Amino acid sequence: MPKLSIITITYQAEAYIERTLKSVFEQGCAEQIDYVVVDGASKDRTVEIIEANKSQIQSFISEKDKGIYDAMNKGMKLAKGDYILFLNAGDTFASATTLKFLLDELAKNPDVLYGEAVFVNNDGQSLGLRSEVTPHRLPDHLSWQDFKYGMLVCHQAFIAKRSIAPLFDLQYKLSSDIDWEIQVLKKSSNIVKSGAPICNYLMGGASVQNLQRSW
Repeated sequence: MPKLSIITITYQAEAYIERTLKSVFEQGCAEQIDYVVVDGASKDRTVEIIEANKSQIQSFISEKDKGIYDAMNKGMKLAKGDYILFLNAGDTFASATTLKFLLDELAKNPDVLYGEAVFVNNDGQSLGLRSEVTPHRLPDHLSWQDFKYGMLVCHQAFIAKRSIAPLFDLQYKLSSDIDWEIQVLKKSSNIVKSGAPICNYLMGGASVQNLQRSW
């Protein structure tokens, strides 16, 4: 069984999807990962780009969905790894060796491994760590009660044991990832902070644009 399922959700993402695919492939460690790509029936070149890389993707579907959290649920249902990480179109691993580092951490069998996200612009330039450029400080010892202060951990920097991860609640149109992280943390006893950043988070995604509505 693979150690980690990486799930990428896409829709009309021809400008961004290639950087995400490349970031996953350049990590190596192919025998330890299960790569799942879920597309929402894109009409641009997204599917064509994914198809061209299909030999390195374990599961790929392209079909209409009820929004991003429905697509994420489809990805979870296809996942086979012990752990799951969502790395959506436009997002990348923090460095070329991040996955090897994460797999070493996951070998210690935590329930959750969480870490920093680096905010980047469309050119891939760093805008700083999320905990530096937002009011959300990343605690050294995370618990679900910390979420009274908001979304403390980017879901692209939150790795959960698949056996304790529920499906996303579709009643929350924009904030289901906060609810999901809380539910996972409530079931976790061994919660570990990564010693290195996990992802580069592309500014301008759906959650960022809808943040005020979300709160």
